[in-house]
Amino acid sequence: MEPTDKPQVRIYTDYKSPYAFVADDRLFELEDRYDVALEWLPYTLRIPEFMGTVEARTPHFWRKVRYLYMDARRFANAQGLVMKGPRRIYDSFYSSAGMLFAQRHGLFRSYHKTVFRRFWSHELEVDDLTAITAVIAEIGGSAADFEAYVSGPARAEHDRIIDEAETLGVFGVPTMMFNGELFWGGDRIAMLIERIKNPESAALALGSRHRK
Repeated sequence: MEPTDKPQVRIYTDYKSPYAFVADDRLFELEDRYDVALEWLPYTLRIPEFMGTVEARTPHFWRKVRYLYMDARRFANAQGLVMKGPRRIYDSFYSSAGMLFAQRHGLFRSYHKTVFRRFWSHELEVDDLTAITAVIAEIGGSAADFEAYVSGPARAEHDRIIDEAETLGVFGVPTMMFNGELFWGGDRIAMLIERIKNPESAALALGSRHRK
C-alpha cells in the first residue's frame, strides 16, 4: 500500500467466504464516503481447521451451515448479486496470491471484483492456477509474471500475512482493523464507521482493555 495521510482501514478477506462477498461493496464505500485508505489483504481460511473434517460434522453443524448460506444469500439478493453454494471445499491460495499480485500491478479492483463475482456464479475455481492466471491476463496483467510469482515468493509472502493477521487476533473474514481495533463481519461495518467518524469513542467502547 502506498503511503498516505488518510486514516487507514485494513481489510482481511477471502474469495471463498460468502459473508466477505456480500460485505464487499459496503467496504469499498468507506473509501468514497469517509475519506479513508483501504488496505486489502488475504486471510485464506483453512476450512478443516475451524469446521472440522466432513466426517466429524454433526447434524447440528449442517443445520447451522444451511442457515448461514441462506442468510448470506439474503444479503446477496438484496444487492442483486448471484450467490451459488460452493461445490466443494477450496484452498484459495492461488486467488489470494492473485490479489497480492494485482495490487502490485495496479489491477486490484478489477481483479477483486472479477474473482468474487465469478466464483460465486460458478464461473471460476479459486484453487485452479490456470483459471486465476487467465483472470490476471484478461485484466491486463502478465500471465508469465504471475506464474513466476506463484512459483517464487508468493507462498512465503502469503503465509507471513496470515501469521501476522493471527498475531493481531484475526480468525475470520471479513475482518477490518482500524487504529488497532478489530471488527469482524459485515454487521460490524456500522460500528467501524462510527469509529472512523469518532476515533475517541474506542476508549469508552473498549474500557480498560484499550487504556495504555
